[in-house]
Amino acid sequence: MKQGNVYFKNVLAGIIREDENGFTFQYDRDYLAREQAQPVSLTLPLREQPFVSQVMFPFFDGLIPEGWLLNVAVESWKINPRDRMQLLLTCCRDCIGAVSIEGMVNGK
Repeated sequence: MKQGNVYFKNVLAGIIREDENGFTFQYDRDYLAREQAQPVSLTLPLREQPFVSQVMFPFFDGLIPEGWLLNVAVESWKINPRDRMQLLLTCCRDCIGAVSIEGMVNGK
């Protein structure tokens, strides 16, 4: 299983996971309890129930670099370009915008 912390404006908002069944995104309970909590995307509104998909959520897939920058990432880190989750975890720690992804080691 691969997973990463999802931050919104440098605050932990939730966790994205990939396993043999597909992808899951779930908001952090503490984040949902914040008065100023905002969804990371309009397609992922605030809720306690996890979002589940067979494919990478389009919002998160859109964070992954494209074109020459994707080629640099694939060649530099030897990542399979079809491994969208690994690309997300590797390339999206310092994205443009309010959302960033940090890969988790041993579930932390």
